[in-house]
Amino acid sequence: MDYDLFVIGGGSAGVRCARIAAGHGARVAIAEERFWGGTCVNVGCVPKKLLVQAGEYGGFADDAAGFGWTIKKGPHDWAKLLAAKDREITRLNGIYRRLLNNAGATIFDERAVFIDAHTLDVGGQRITAERIVIATGGNPTRLDIPGADLGIISDNAFYLPTMPKRVAILGSGYIAVEFAGIFTSLGANVDLVFRQPLPLRGFDMDIREVSAEALRAQGIVLHSDVTPVRIVQNGDARTLALSDGSAIDADIVFFATGRSPATANLGLDQAGVTTNRAGAVLVDDQLRTAQPHIYAMGDVTDRMNLTPVATAEGHALADTLFGNRPRRISLENVPTAVFTTPPIATVGLTEEQAAARGPVDVYVEKFTPMRHTVSGRARKTLMKLVVDQASQKVLGAHMIGEDAAEIMQGLAIAIVCGATKADFDRTIGIHPTAAEEFVTMRTRTRVAGVAQAAE
Repeated sequence: MDYDLFVIGGGSAGVRCARIAAGHGARVAIAEERFWGGTCVNVGCVPKKLLVQAGEYGGFADDAAGFGWTIKKGPHDWAKLLAAKDREITRLNGIYRRLLNNAGATIFDERAVFIDAHTLDVGGQRITAERIVIATGGNPTRLDIPGADLGIISDNAFYLPTMPKRVAILGSGYIAVEFAGIFTSLGANVDLVFRQPLPLRGFDMDIREVSAEALRAQGIVLHSDVTPVRIVQNGDARTLALSDGSAIDADIVFFATGRSPATANLGLDQAGVTTNRAGAVLVDDQLRTAQPHIYAMGDVTDRMNLTPVATAEGHALADTLFGNRPRRISLENVPTAVFTTPPIATVGLTEEQAAARGPVDVYVEKFTPMRHTVSGRARKTLMKLVVDQASQKVLGAHMIGEDAAEIMQGLAIAIVCGATKADFDRTIGIHPTAAEEFVTMRTRTRVAGVAQAAE
């Protein structure tokens, strides 16, 4: 074989797997046809958070008056922001290539397609490998409605030539609510269209309710319980027709309606690799496909589509195969954040999930953070703990409010380690912070799951 390991895809999972495997002494090659760093670095987490931070600076300028500052806020320079974003992405692209080169991996800026279970066509070159990893990620999708080609997807949003004044966003998941906040904070009028009663399906219900309040407080118009029907060109603008008979005029219509695994035209059938109906590669708990020497990881498996999960999977597989350190990644108690304004962060079970398993004690605090008692901004923080009633183990922690993601990372360690409510209670808080509320919640808000347990 030409290589011990060939990795298809230069995103978070693929680069980490290739780099660590090469560091263990394996003969490694990796192919990427689009951009190094994958979705996260180029059209995902990194540029998105830079845009979120750009909007936050405008909010800081508005809030400063309450603290005695007189700040005159001029118009936002969209082109300057995108140029700064592009410089940072270029820097990160270079780092990814440098890490691979320094580890001794062979890099192909080409598309790789299976010829058979051990052979790939890499830009016209025939290459064999003992083991192969599929880490091609996913792509944003549009709804199948008339005029869908008139809308944009998240990849396009990072390269808009001008800042739109009116934006209609379809969906209410991570990407939808994050971009709703970005465009609003930078001066656009935003309509958010979704078929659920509340945004962020799958999140804790208290978080969903407060997130809807926060979106409305920013001036975002929520269109719940409706679906898009069609998009029509209206000069340079677009008209979006909805299922309730209403219509929205916008400069852009933004599809944030999901992502699909990038498995098309990879020759998976030639290699005997199976996928589900959505195109996701099927894997076992060791990331093995139907062919035991071919592995898949990250978003292409459509299990838990988070960058740190993909990175952890890549590292674990490389250690298992070539580092004499077999291990697996747990998908339980994985912390995550949504960079809305204010941000959301969560780890562990929602109240609804925990209650389905048995009785739980629920602790909730909702308050105006200290900053906004002075700034006057109408913004609330909500913090929540879900505790197993029998063992008193903390099963879930949820927060919407400033610094939520930074706070939740530490709580995640405690919850992964099996901390109990008593462990939280005997921890001294840092004062004055919002974070201290997680260790000072003494009064139970409610009990849930009793009826389910009785059944």
